[in-house]
Amino acid sequence: MNSDVQIAGDPLAIPHLMPPAPAHPATIAEFAGLARAIAADTASWAHLVQYDATSRWYHRLRTGPGYEVWLLSWVPGQGSGEHDHGPSSGVLTVLQGELTEISGGAGPYGGAGRPRRALRAGDQRVFAPGYAHEVVNDSLGPAVSLHVYSPGLTEMPMREPHRAAVRPVVSSARLQGA
Repeated sequence: MNSDVQIAGDPLAIPHLMPPAPAHPATIAEFAGLARAIAADTASWAHLVQYDATSRWYHRLRTGPGYEVWLLSWVPGQGSGEHDHGPSSGVLTVLQGELTEISGGAGPYGGAGRPRRALRAGDQRVFAPGYAHEVVNDSLGPAVSLHVYSPGLTEMPMREPHRAAVRPVVSSARLQGA
C-alpha cells in the first residue's frame, strides 16, 4: 500500500464524496426523527404552549414541503373524539404529561372492547392514512403533544361513536293490536 497519498484540506468538503442532504423528510422514520428533534428542542416550543379549559389548544409550529407540524395542549378531560386523518400519515409524540389513545375495534364507544394505550412523555405513535383513533387526557395533569402529518393535514373526518346494538322491546300484546 502506498502511504505517499495525502489529502489536503477537508475531504468531506468535496461534493461528490458527500451524500446529498435530504430536501425534507421522506420516510416515516425521518418524520419520527423530525418529531424527536423538535421535542428535544424545548426552547423552540415550550413558550408557545397555552391551555384552554373550554377546548383543545393547537398551534401550527412548522410547515415544509409535503408536511406540517402541530403543537397541541390538553387539560384533564379533553379529548379529540374519534377521527382519522384522511390521506395523511402521522406521528404523534407526547412532549409532556400523559395521553391515552383509544383505537378502533369492537365494543361501545370508549368502552372495554376498544384497545387503550397510555402514552407518556417521549412516547411516539406512527399511523397510516385512514387510521381511526381517539386521543384523550384522562390523567390528572395537563399534557402537550406534537403531531407531524404528511402530507399536510387537509381533513380530519370525525367518526360516529361506536354503540352497542340495541333492539327495541316489543310486547306480544302490542303485536296483536291490543
